Amino acid sequence: MESAHSHRRDLAIWGYAFGYFACYAPYSALTKALSSGLLPGMAHGIGGFALLPASTLASLVGMFCFLTVKGWWRHASHRTVFGVSVPSPGRWTFMSGLCSAAIIGTTTLAYTFEGTSILFMMLMMRGGVLVLAPIVDAVSKRRVQWPSWVALGLSLGAVAVATGPGTDPRLSLAALIDLGVYLLSYFFRLRAMSRLAKSEDPAVSIRYFVEEQMVATPAIVLTLAALALVGEGRGMLEIREGFTQFFARGRMLEEVCVGLLSQGTGIFGGLILLDHRENAFTVPVNRASSILAGVLASAVLAAWLGQRGVEGRELLGAALVMAAMLGLSVPLVLKARRERKAAASPQPSSSAQG
Repeated sequence: MESAHSHRRDLAIWGYAFGYFACYAPYSALTKALSSGLLPGMAHGIGGFALLPASTLASLVGMFCFLTVKGWWRHASHRTVFGVSVPSPGRWTFMSGLCSAAIIGTTTLAYTFEGTSILFMMLMMRGGVLVLAPIVDAVSKRRVQWPSWVALGLSLGAVAVATGPGTDPRLSLAALIDLGVYLLSYFFRLRAMSRLAKSEDPAVSIRYFVEEQMVATPAIVLTLAALALVGEGRGMLEIREGFTQFFARGRMLEEVCVGLLSQGTGIFGGLILLDHRENAFTVPVNRASSILAGVLASAVLAAWLGQRGVEGRELLGAALVMAAMLGLSVPLVLKARRERKAAASPQPSSSAQG
């Protein structure tokens, strides 16, 4: 019974990976269509900063509903406020939640810098996190299994293929700072997860997940509200427009969908990273799901709205990612088959043993 329970827990990460993929593909495609003004009836696109308020508010509602429906609030630490017990994050989960908020913000900003290739920035961020994974494992004194090394190498190979000839490798100072904050936030988040949440006990991971989620999205909403009140500069004015012109833009349903899908990627992506195995295993699963979703989103936009299709090198990169995911999953499947055969084989009787 314990072996079957362990097997289901080990396979759960692939369900989370599919959920991440299923949310990320329409999220990225719909965001691109809205920001570029590609949907029918749009005279112009909606700026990236202007999209953030509505999408993050929808994410906030989605986070609250998910944790409530799952009944996971009870797993969080609690403290008494005016005689009422309320969920409360710990010091490390609070910091991890702020890092998660920084990751979301820097990811959005990464695609707004002039003179810097969007594809190059995306792959620098994914490749950077792939490099961080074994470093965090080494610092955390976690042993890395050989399939994880193979998958890590294939994933980095996919990044190398996609950043080959034809991409624009220029990085402005602002882009470098953005990339640095992104990677530093991921390092702290992965380190905190390794220290506090990567446990054989699922309740430990759920507690960390809940406490991190209850900080990340509210932190983004409050930050955006503060920037909108300041209203200095193009970016802040766009954020203010996002709050004040939400209904006037006439794309309320699409913007809400972007927020809910974004929260879905946050939920499934976080659950992938919180798997009890080493970061060199979980990070390639997380990154691979997003790369495959990006390829699908590009193909859908090409077929639906006539945008640039998927190039040959991107398909090659996706093939390497698929090979990485197979390399991670096959040992688990073989282990499960061995366990089922062992459970089905007749056990010697106590008399025969005597």
